[in-house]
Order: sequence, then structure tokens, then C-alpha cells
Amino acid sequence: MKSSVITFPGSNCDRDMDVALKKFGFKNKMIWHADVELPKSDLVVLPGGFSYGDYLRCGSMASKSKIMESVIDFAKSGGMVMGICNGFQILVETGLVPGVLLRNKYLEFICKNVFVKINDKQNKYFKNVDNEILEFHIAHNEGNYFCTEDQLKEIEDNNQIAVNYCDQNGKIDEQFNPNGSIKNIAGVFNKEKNVLGMMPHPERMIDSSLSGEDGSLFFKNLINNLK
Repeated sequence: MKSSVITFPGSNCDRDMDVALKKFGFKNKMIWHADVELPKSDLVVLPGGFSYGDYLRCGSMASKSKIMESVIDFAKSGGMVMGICNGFQILVETGLVPGVLLRNKYLEFICKNVFVKINDKQNKYFKNVDNEILEFHIAHNEGNYFCTEDQLKEIEDNNQIAVNYCDQNGKIDEQFNPNGSIKNIAGVFNKEKNVLGMMPHPERMIDSSLSGEDGSLFFKNLINNLK
């Protein structure tokens, strides 16, 4: 399986993602944002960080990078595209996934482990994952997911909510919502579910001695579903 990780000025999780993908069997390439064409890929990842220093609005400038035209075309043709943290912000700016990401509820940068509950497994990202609850890491200032009432009804009707913030037992409640996201939403799909935007970082949870291994479950499952 071949993957491509897009590096923007200010990306700081691109190498972490590269390590994670290679660890679980992807043949990964790092792609510079000013490139025009994507190499042949089974998965394209927009990593976390602070693309363009988060100027104007998080992800807004990165969404206009040269490579993004190819990423958008790839996604619209059915290609698998995953955006993590800042990558999620870029995805909403391009319109590949619905909604917006606002400042965190208490206007503070959040950096901690959280639990998320998988809401839908009828997709290549989460199909066959044994656990319904995963522990990932978050590190963001603008992770407060918001959408209109009409958008919310649509994404709920289409099962586009990928994961929700919860406690370790899977209880979804406001007290376990780290940033104020509507309905505790931590990640969403596009309608076709080939595009995933998610604030938590699975790539930071791939080593039991350093962090945890729930990210390992995610990546092992993903590559198996793509084969």
C-alpha cells in the first residue's frame, strides 16, 4: 500500500505520521505543498501542525496550496484522504468535509489524551476495529467543531460522524468534551466516507513504552482494509 503525506510550511506532525505509516506497512512518500501532482497513492494524509502559522484562519492558506487541487481531485474520484488536526482544518476549508472548526470553548490550547468512541464502522477507516473506544492524543487551539442545524441533521442521517469524545467507558457527555464541539464530535466523514477529518492524533499512540497503542490498532486496521 502506498501513502503520501503532504508537508506545508508549519507542519509539525508530518514526520510522526510518516513513522506511523511506515511502521504498519505503508510505503510512504513526503510531498511538498508546492508540488502539483500526487504520486500514485492508496492514502493521502494531511498532517497536524500550524500550516502557514495559522494566519488568516487555521487551514485557510494551506487549502489554496498547489498540491491541494490534486488532493481534491483524488478525493472526489474516491481516493482515501485523511486529515488529522490541522489537516482536519484544511479539509473543512476545502469543503471536502462539512462544518467549521472554531476556537476551543475556554479559549485555551489543549494538549492531553482523550477517549473517543467510534460512531460508524461502515468504512475503510474503522471497519473491523475490535475496540469501540480508543485513546488518542489531542493538541489544538481550534478544535471546536460546529455546523448548522441542517448540516448536523444531514451528517447524522448519513452516519458521517466518525468519532465522538467520550469517557473510558464510552459515555458521551458534555463533561468529556474537551473543546466544546457540537455533539462531542471529534471527527467527521464526507458522504462517501473516503475522506476523514479528525482532531485526535492516532500517530502519537503507536508505542506502548512512549504513549499507548490504540493508534496501532487504527493503522493496522486501516492498511488491512485497504489491501
